[in-house]
Amino acid sequence: MNIEDFNQLSKKAELLEKCCGASRWIQEVSSSTPFESEAAFFKTVYDTWFEKCGPTDYLEAFQHHPKIGDIDSLREKFAASKDWAGKEQSGVEAASEECLNALAKANEDYEEKFGFIFIVCATGKTADEMLCLVQERMQHDRDEEIAIARNEQFKITILRLRKAMDLEYPRWSEVSQVTTHVLDTSLGKPGAGICIKLRDEKGTTIGMGITNSDGRIADLLPPGVELEPGYYEMYFKTGDYYKALDQQGFYPAVGINFETFDKTHYHVPLLINPFGYSTYRGS
Repeated sequence: MNIEDFNQLSKKAELLEKCCGASRWIQEVSSSTPFESEAAFFKTVYDTWFEKCGPTDYLEAFQHHPKIGDIDSLREKFAASKDWAGKEQSGVEAASEECLNALAKANEDYEEKFGFIFIVCATGKTADEMLCLVQERMQHDRDEEIAIARNEQFKITILRLRKAMDLEYPRWSEVSQVTTHVLDTSLGKPGAGICIKLRDEKGTTIGMGITNSDGRIADLLPPGVELEPGYYEMYFKTGDYYKALDQQGFYPAVGINFETFDKTHYHVPLLINPFGYSTYRGS
């Protein structure tokens, strides 16, 4: 389905609801047709979510998700998106019983603290990685978490729209404006499984992720999100990484402060060993 097909679609709202359950977002996007181009469609999708929607809309969207690891709820409550959600959570299926139990408990604790379920773009993430993320995010306050979950929801929405529509507009597939790559120079291997936070100059977490098997995170920020010029910090939980390797490390965490000047891409790599680290602006 291309953008012309979408303009002619009689049940736009039903398609959009499978991608995001916020009523305001669905109404605004579906009523903005016809779109002249994919760029115009993307701009409406983005602007509606980040500029016209608010916390109430975000919380409504969160309610349309099953809990991470709660596979039964996919069959019982979320029939409209169960196929997509099941594939997105495929990393859970290979998890150990111990990890699943810990993940279920972490989700309960998260929901009790914040009043909504843990939202994460689960595609490509293992259950252990999602467990690490939910435990880290428990440290935030509620407003901070709503903002992070809002970003995760938008990542999910873009993935689902791409599955539903044949869109070629490059911005749908852009990586985050800020990316990172960790290399363990003591092993000559990527630093996988490291939890990373992107913070603004006030210390507020605005993006989170965990390095993949190649030591990279490509989606710290959602597609289309551009930071204002200013000071930011990339915070790496290196201590946990070395504990998992059963190694003694000197630095429990590494914080890299950097400044953005424009809307270009910023790649902030980290080269680590148990007793030292270095960084540079990459490409």
